[in-house]
Amino acid sequence: MFFLLFLKERWAWIFFILALLIFINTIFFLDSGLSGISISYFNIVTILLTVVFFVWRYFKETQALVHFLGNLSNVREPLNSENSSLSPFQRKYFEEFQKVIQRNEAIINHLKVKHLEDMEGKLAWVHEMKTPLTAMNLMIEQVEDVKLRNRLENEWIRAHLLLDQQLHHKRLASIEKDNRLERVVLKAIIFKEIRDFQTWCMEKGIGFQTDRLDQEVISDRKWLSFIVRQILSNAIKYSHENSEINIYTELDDTGHVLLHFEDSGIGISPEDIPRVFQKSYTGTIGRESVQSSGMGLYLAKNAAEKLGIEIVVNSTLHKGSIFTLRFPMQNEYQNIIGR
Repeated sequence: MFFLLFLKERWAWIFFILALLIFINTIFFLDSGLSGISISYFNIVTILLTVVFFVWRYFKETQALVHFLGNLSNVREPLNSENSSLSPFQRKYFEEFQKVIQRNEAIINHLKVKHLEDMEGKLAWVHEMKTPLTAMNLMIEQVEDVKLRNRLENEWIRAHLLLDQQLHHKRLASIEKDNRLERVVLKAIIFKEIRDFQTWCMEKGIGFQTDRLDQEVISDRKWLSFIVRQILSNAIKYSHENSEINIYTELDDTGHVLLHFEDSGIGISPEDIPRVFQKSYTGTIGRESVQSSGMGLYLAKNAAEKLGIEIVVNSTLHKGSIFTLRFPMQNEYQNIIGR
């Protein structure tokens, strides 16, 4: 590799020497006064000396390059006697690298500070929005017209879900500092999320069938609730009216707990399934609905990965979908904590 680099680096020298040899040989051929000199002898000596010179320069410059690259690992440190063996050109390169790195680090630090300020500002805004949403919920409960109250509650749920996604989106980057692993009974979390969607489900006539939800898993209660909320809201959103959503658990062949959410809704097209967890991807069905933001499943997938939970989806268009959470075994959580 170094040999090819050396030839590319010194192509101008090679071209100059070849051109010089051609020129001198032409002079010998045209000038009769130089006829007594052996042109072959001259060419052989010149070529041998050139080859020796290039071999010497190759080893010399290769060693210098290796030395220079080794010093790049300490490019942030000032030049001193330890790297005084650098050539004048190398020292100049080294100094320029240091200036570029310092400028880039200053820019990165500035962007980090700005990002933290923006994140803190958005988190503060999300928390501030919770107060009027809570007040609105209390006011909605006092509306006597049942149809109007249900419609208002559904719109309130949509606003609450979007606000909840924004809050967890901002916290996702620091989930390792925010989570607390504990034993969680799936039934308690799932029933609470179902109750929160009660008005929405009643309007669409959606019921629930649950089975074997007494399983215990080790996870973070708050983030697991968020994951369940995203999958459950998706199932309700895309389910047909007067249908059922089945939620049940089972153990796979290796003993992992599997939590299934099965609906008989509109399903997911085959080309959308590989991309359904991508950020802002709404898919074919999502483009037909203004309610789709493409963030819920993306956030659920990322939060699940942080907790060692695997999300799998199986779906048939126009027949429904099954979202499955595969929880890690208890002895696997040591690796999750250490990541």
